Amino acid sequence: QIQLVESGGGLVQAGGSLRLSCAASGGSFSSYAVGWFRQAPGKERELVAVITSGGSTNYSDSVKGRFTISRDNAKDTTFLQMDSLRFEDSAVYYCASGRQTPDFYSYYRREGPYEHWGQGTLVTVSS
Repeated sequence: QIQLVESGGGLVQAGGSLRLSCAASGGSFSSYAVGWFRQAPGKERELVAVITSGGSTNYSDSVKGRFTISRDNAKDTTFLQMDSLRFEDSAVYYCASGRQTPDFYSYYRREGPYEHWGQGTLVTVSS
């Protein structure tokens, strides 16, 4: 059973940067797509970025141009580089992995296609 552990969250001033990491254990997730989600207080969890096993990426409009998702399959680790952070980026960030079934590409913005979830890491951006 794959387990995911996020790290790298913390407190940063607006305009600053953070790099989140998501490490997998208990199995390789090199064949899985990996998504980064976030959930702010009182809001639903939303997809921020996703990367396929082949390295294709997609971003939500709110972070496009500021966040970069990448992966190192040799280390079973996925990264989310967050630059030009804004107050509204404050949230708990989760990584999740999902099998790239044909349905995945239709529903990847939803939580359903993702099988494994990390515990989350808190990002707080001060204004």
